[in-house]
Amino acid sequence: MVGKVIIAGGGPGDEGLLTLRCIEALKMADVIIYDRLIPKSALRYARSDARLIYAGKEPGRHVMEEDEIIRIMINEGSNGKIVLRLHGGDAFLFGRGFEECTAVLNEGIPCEVIPGVASAIAVPEAYLIPPVLRGVSSSVAIVTGVEDPRKGRSFVNFRELAKAVNTIVVLMGASRINEIARELIEGGINPNTYVAIITRAFMENSKIIITTVTKLATGQVSAENPSVIVIGDVVREGLKAMKAVGTNFELNV
Repeated sequence: MVGKVIIAGGGPGDEGLLTLRCIEALKMADVIIYDRLIPKSALRYARSDARLIYAGKEPGRHVMEEDEIIRIMINEGSNGKIVLRLHGGDAFLFGRGFEECTAVLNEGIPCEVIPGVASAIAVPEAYLIPPVLRGVSSSVAIVTGVEDPRKGRSFVNFRELAKAVNTIVVLMGASRINEIARELIEGGINPNTYVAIITRAFMENSKIIITTVTKLATGQVSAENPSVIVIGDVVREGLKAMKAVGTNFELNV
């Protein structure tokens, strides 16, 4: 009997941002393959007899390669098990959720997708930074800071983005943020544009640094992993709100 695979987003790290449907999937799954940045307490919803498999990935170190993850999903699903593949954030937004889904579908295994709260939106909002704002920003680009070199070419052109949108949200860009800032300046962005570097949001020791593109471009400020990086005038507006409510932040402008 063929089972089922569920590809779910576990949100940005706060248990309160798990969707009800995701919690239902956690309760019913026979096998749960989970990532590094899921909420720590999410697994408390799992059955006591569920098989838990950690498949976390960090820069330069993968506990389990993607081929192995897919192999387990297919094997367990083929044997009648309900398999939950639990990603941090949303599984289709810079995750491997779509690839995993198509892989199991190609084997004749049913696949359900449960959207998750994306860190690209939730993390800035947690610090009162709106991705778009009437009179300030009418467009937002969510981009990855690091691309797979096997693609053969880059799909993200920061020089073009510099003038193309009002707000840029960079995921997985901590290691390249100084280079990215230089490319943005080359593309014509105002060097004094504010940048928010939000590190370990919804986790212990979370912090936010408010700086400028020029400070990053000259290497005076760097970023730690994992960080969500917001670039645009919305950061300046968010800073006003953070001051009003007493949010702790580091200002380096």
